[in-house]
Amino acid sequence: MRFGIDLGGTKIEIVALDEGREVLRERVPTPQTIYEDTIRAMCDLVHRAESKLGVRGTVGVAIPGTISPTSGLVKNANSTRLIGHPLDRDLEALLERPVRVANDANCFALSEASDGAAAGSDIVFGVIVGTGCGGGVCVGGRVLRGAHAIAGEWGHNPLPTPHPNEIDIAPKCYCGRTSCIEAWISGTGLAADFQRRSGKTLRGHDIAAAAEGGNELALAVMEDFYDRFARSLATIVNVLDPDAIVIGGGLSNIDTIYCELPARVESYAFTPEGRTRIVKNLHGDSSGVRGAAWLWSEAEAARME
Repeated sequence: MRFGIDLGGTKIEIVALDEGREVLRERVPTPQTIYEDTIRAMCDLVHRAESKLGVRGTVGVAIPGTISPTSGLVKNANSTRLIGHPLDRDLEALLERPVRVANDANCFALSEASDGAAAGSDIVFGVIVGTGCGGGVCVGGRVLRGAHAIAGEWGHNPLPTPHPNEIDIAPKCYCGRTSCIEAWISGTGLAADFQRRSGKTLRGHDIAAAAEGGNELALAVMEDFYDRFARSLATIVNVLDPDAIVIGGGLSNIDTIYCELPARVESYAFTPEGRTRIVKNLHGDSSGVRGAAWLWSEAEAARME
């Protein structure tokens, strides 16, 4: 049995996979108090799941950040109460077993590469485009972590080959830098671009719907969105040459993305000979928690039982 936990800002979810088949799922609100309460909530989920199923299992956790390979402490987490804590070691002490922790975007990529939209692909880049913009890399069925444990964090690269007018209006990113990819092509960035041009507030999905309805301003905003998205993904194609790029997050439900991006990406990529598949996720919001479970192999889970 493999247990996966997705630690989010508002909810903690656990799933149990038996040979890839989901046999249990539960979610609870994320404690908004101290760090220790969050750790206890995760442990309680595991203990309840094992009690219901009558079996002990491996535990993987997806977090909105990463574990520093230098200090062993959580860093880069938007759930700030996690920062500076040895989350994996604390869980291991309470659960009395090894625990694997990975960034939620990496877990998303692993889930979709294992039994999702990119199943069977060797190199997979997972993109989460919602309020922010994150990424994860999976090679040969394993998460690529990197020396700084930030592999796939393309959202904090600068927008490639900016046009002259983009230089003048480059937005500030929450990380403190200017013109990060995340500040342009996230749902937040898309809405900000529309508001800058129109003075009106619309969500990303509503902007896309207005464009499909023929609204000229929305069409122009979406055209720039697709172009910026394609330029950004082309850099990934040049570096990783992935077999598949899987898109998740709220903006993944804009269906025109999958028509507009492939040819544009190839036009910006170096010596294209065949398109990298750009596909919508299969598991939706469940990819993070499923990917956390996939951090352990079936053989490892069998030994735990």
